[in-house]
Amino acid sequence: MAKGKTVSAFFCQNCGYESSKWMGQCPACHTWNSFVEERVVKASGSAKPSVSKSLKPVGLEEIVGEKEERFATKIEEFDRVLGGGIVPGSLTLVGGDPGIGKSTLLLQVCRNLAEDKKKVLYISGEESLTQIKMRATRIGSFASEFSLLTEVNLDLIADVMRKEKPDVAVIDSIQTMYSEQVNAAPGSVSQVRESTAVLLQLAKQENIAILIVGHVTKEGTVAGPRVLEHMVDSVLYFEGDKQDIYRILRGVKNRFGSTNEIGVFEMGEKGLAEVKNPSEFLISGKPEGASGSVVTCCMEGTRPMLLEVQALVCDTNFQIPRRQAAGCDFNRMNLLIAVIEKRMRMPLGREDAYVNFAGGMKIMEPATDLAVVMALASSYKNKPIPDDLLVFGEVGLSGEVRGVSMAKQRIMEAKKMGFTGCIVPYANEKLTSEVKDIRIFAVKNIMEAAAVLDRF
Repeated sequence: MAKGKTVSAFFCQNCGYESSKWMGQCPACHTWNSFVEERVVKASGSAKPSVSKSLKPVGLEEIVGEKEERFATKIEEFDRVLGGGIVPGSLTLVGGDPGIGKSTLLLQVCRNLAEDKKKVLYISGEESLTQIKMRATRIGSFASEFSLLTEVNLDLIADVMRKEKPDVAVIDSIQTMYSEQVNAAPGSVSQVRESTAVLLQLAKQENIAILIVGHVTKEGTVAGPRVLEHMVDSVLYFEGDKQDIYRILRGVKNRFGSTNEIGVFEMGEKGLAEVKNPSEFLISGKPEGASGSVVTCCMEGTRPMLLEVQALVCDTNFQIPRRQAAGCDFNRMNLLIAVIEKRMRMPLGREDAYVNFAGGMKIMEPATDLAVVMALASSYKNKPIPDDLLVFGEVGLSGEVRGVSMAKQRIMEAKKMGFTGCIVPYANEKLTSEVKDIRIFAVKNIMEAAAVLDRF
């Protein structure tokens, strides 16, 4: 073997960018003060890779396709995000802020898989066996196929997994694991990357589905999962406020399914419970007859979800009016305010404007533009929008309302939730006219949409 030498290198703890010297700002992710020094072993350049004479490319027609097998976790929201279940031999990263509920969700997944006679190994580097036992008792009873291990040495963990050969293994968390081959502290960029590489090789060779827990910290003191996103097969992010009872599981990367699906959960005494109808809880608590409140429909993958858009327009006490957006893009809100001023002749330049998407949702879909415009206009005029009216559509700079995708599915969701009328883009009129027992108001611009509201 070629000898290697130990050298110093600097890594960005946000994205993993490597540099030979310290830099104040990362050139890859533009994060400030994120570089840390680590000792790495560089192989000698004189070593030549060995070439196998039997190595040759294979034609596509020579490959025999196998039917994809999946492990159903019996948690429909979790299976939906993964594309139908856990694929054997896959490596999945579950990221999120500390305390958001990642370990609780994966413990429930392990419980269901063990009941389905799947051999499950839960490896924890953060909690003791007693702590995991207490949390597991709160969730429910576990089958004998479920086993626990507390260890942080990845070499020992790999030996145990090769010996036990579980169907599914959980690593909680990747920041606590270390490999003796790397001369760096656990949680550093080098250790996280090397540990993930070992687990990836283990998953493919032994056909073990491995789920990795990764913490995300705002301070950047611990290497986050962004360093290893490109190495894993699937990346799931747990979103939501720790003080809120609702959690959203979002697929960011998935080699075995769609990346647009989300799962909605509710935190309770016995763990995380599925929310089968997100539209119901997102619009629950909507005030009746209040100005500045309107319901719209957004698409998350193939799932339509209704949510309430709230706006508040009031006189400003400052020379420059305040603008604040929660759940939507701030620059997009300013653009829509400018369109309202120009096309609807509303002097919002002297007013404070606040927009909020209720339920803690973060929506970047332009189909909610018309709802934001109508909510701002309603608050400015202090005129309520009918509670049984749904609004969606993209708004351009000329005030035109452009068509959106999956308009029929949005109308069907509104009808299911008891809405009697919908303001939709004129371009979607033919598709939405097929839906019966609901009034459709097709508009070409925001002025026509305002005229529809004046009829009520």
